[in-house]
Amino acid sequence: MDYKRLIIDRITLDGLDKQSVYDLITQPKDASMGDLCIPCFKLAKEMKKSPMAIADAIADSVSKGGMIKDVQSVAGFVNFTFDNALYAREVLDGVLKAGANYGKSDEGKGKTVCIDYSSVNIAKPFHMGHLLNTALGGAIYRIYKTLGYDVVGINHLGDWGTQFGKLIVAYKLWGDRNDIEKRGVRALVDIYVKFHKEEEKNPSLGDEARKWFKAIEDSNKEALELFEYFKAITLKEVDRIYKRLNITFDSYAGESFYNDKMQPVLDELTAKGLLVESDGARVVKFDGDTMPPCLLQRSDGATLYATRDMAAAFYRKKTYDFYKCLYVVAYQQNLHFQQVFKVLEMMGCEWAKDMIHVAHGMVSLESGAMSTREGNVVFLEDVLNTAVAKAKAVIDEKNPDLEGKQEIAEQVGVGAVLFGVLYNSRIKDMTFSFDKVLNFEGETGPYVQYTFARCNSLLEKSGGIGEEIDFSGLDNDSCKAILLLLDKYPELLKESARKYEPSVVTRFAVDLSQAFNKFYFEYKINSEKAGIKNARLLLTKSVKQALSNALGLLGIATPAKM
Repeated sequence: MDYKRLIIDRITLDGLDKQSVYDLITQPKDASMGDLCIPCFKLAKEMKKSPMAIADAIADSVSKGGMIKDVQSVAGFVNFTFDNALYAREVLDGVLKAGANYGKSDEGKGKTVCIDYSSVNIAKPFHMGHLLNTALGGAIYRIYKTLGYDVVGINHLGDWGTQFGKLIVAYKLWGDRNDIEKRGVRALVDIYVKFHKEEEKNPSLGDEARKWFKAIEDSNKEALELFEYFKAITLKEVDRIYKRLNITFDSYAGESFYNDKMQPVLDELTAKGLLVESDGARVVKFDGDTMPPCLLQRSDGATLYATRDMAAAFYRKKTYDFYKCLYVVAYQQNLHFQQVFKVLEMMGCEWAKDMIHVAHGMVSLESGAMSTREGNVVFLEDVLNTAVAKAKAVIDEKNPDLEGKQEIAEQVGVGAVLFGVLYNSRIKDMTFSFDKVLNFEGETGPYVQYTFARCNSLLEKSGGIGEEIDFSGLDNDSCKAILLLLDKYPELLKESARKYEPSVVTRFAVDLSQAFNKFYFEYKINSEKAGIKNARLLLTKSVKQALSNALGLLGIATPAKM
């Protein structure tokens, strides 16, 4: 039910702009004041009355009855209280009828959203630094799909640059194909690190690397074969990790894909007088020195990330005609995207406004920062394996006879890692702690999964939900808190999409779990008389469904037992 519309339809005050009032309706900060309220302060100027007088007039004009049990004017607010039994019936009916579709909408029908995320580098480790980017992009992808958008997930592979020349030199000097086949990217990283150490003693290795990268650019047969081999080794490994994280992509078009698409962009910039020479390089300058010039071509003719991102933007607009194109990339690239978007705007691309940098913070381990070049990286696969092993140890201790322990440990361990990095606002840096994310009693993935399993256990032991329903069994503050959260979920999904902020969903899952566990400890369920028992089981079933839906958006599994 659209409760805001219900309220608006009950107001009979003349001269009121009902759409303006509709947009003001919200939940009171203090739940004891009611279920929804109208703050009247913004109405004071246009109605030329005090907020208190407006609130009194609105309250007096509302016809009570049915869902609206009470209306009060308090200090410039009109507070509405619903009939708890009718409200419970309405909310639970909505959740259970929709089931797995609860929260879905068609607001995005006919609109395409491109999401550029993860963007792993070929022949480099899928390390801890990629975790937040990948988890965020995957969650935003699923949230937009749930809201009816056509979504294109793009893994803009880092598959171009002189590092491939370095890797070819390293492979030809120290590479062991059998070792690479066995250890994958880890073996490639070892020889890459060795290259940098040896280059310090023998700078000519750098010249050799540049020659081999030029050979790739010139489509030299041997160079291309090695380049494709390194790429295949990397993708095989990252695909295995993506499966564990429940991440999928619709496109793997990386930097190399845009090699033949950059020159037309440079030509157009030149024709429009935007691309100018600067110390032999070619740049776009900005009025008023608001930003440093955007470098698009070095003095030796080499292109850069910005050049390839420009080409990718034109390709994506032409191919997908996107409503929005999101770039889920760390905040260190703020200037880069500001420059690229501004250049597109200067070129007259009206759609430049639809390109959005979804900036995020960094994730580090308690041991500190990482660098592939120095060899001190933490492979994401190792982090996942450690989390799963720790989850398994907890399960062995708390529920040693649980069937399928290894599969459940995988679901809990991987889920804990994902939930842990998605719980806070995306822009915050975070230091990852295994003890924190695997806490079964904190604001964590395992806590939410355990609540889901508790709901499932209650329903299994109930013997089924009968037809006799007494909703008065839900007429208490604990149940009301749950109902308000369930009712709010569809709007929270829209808020999450609007802010590109999956933490809205993670916090909902924690809030709902806490509210349900409070109810669970305060009230009987299966031992109550039939009507009340069935009403509380319907509430339990709805909580289970909502948690399943929310965790699914985050890419997290819901074990039936823990």
